[in-house]
Amino acid sequence: MSDTTELTSQYSAQVAGDLERNLKEQDRLSSEIEALQAQLAALRHDHTVLVNIQQALGIPATTATPEPVATVPKARKKAAGESGTAKKATKTAAAPSRSPKLVDLVREHLAGQGEPRSAAEITTALGQQHPKRTIKTTVVRTTLEGLVAKSQAQRTKQGSSVFYTAPDPAQPAPASPSESQSEPVSP
Repeated sequence: MSDTTELTSQYSAQVAGDLERNLKEQDRLSSEIEALQAQLAALRHDHTVLVNIQQALGIPATTATPEPVATVPKARKKAAGESGTAKKATKTAAAPSRSPKLVDLVREHLAGQGEPRSAAEITTALGQQHPKRTIKTTVVRTTLEGLVAKSQAQRTKQGSSVFYTAPDPAQPAPASPSESQSEPVSP
């Protein structure tokens, strides 16, 4: 009887260990899938932007494939007459087809709020406003911290929670060097 109990105990321990390893592997694979899906979404977005630029430049499409095909581009050589101005014009022409930057969305969202918001609350709100974008809380938090560092947002801590608000309008934003030089000096 004790042999049966001991054998049952060993099997129970083995099954518990196998279940734990299985769950850890599921979590790991889920994280990898999520990261790959984010990369795929970014690549598809880039493909759309590039196709729009190609159309804006009037360049005929080289291939018409239903799904974007990943290829490694060849090294480009700068044409003799090409200048930085031509590159800027190309970027300017492509700008209207791009979606707004996350930092701009976060800044606008904070400006429209009357009370402090957590990074998770901001992520949820932006996700609802822009359902086609993948917006992660960690990226929003990093963006918010960047805004705090530039005095474009304020951080407050309540217990272990961190909340963000738009900067206090009473505090003037730091002036850029070009603005301070263009102001007349009174005698």
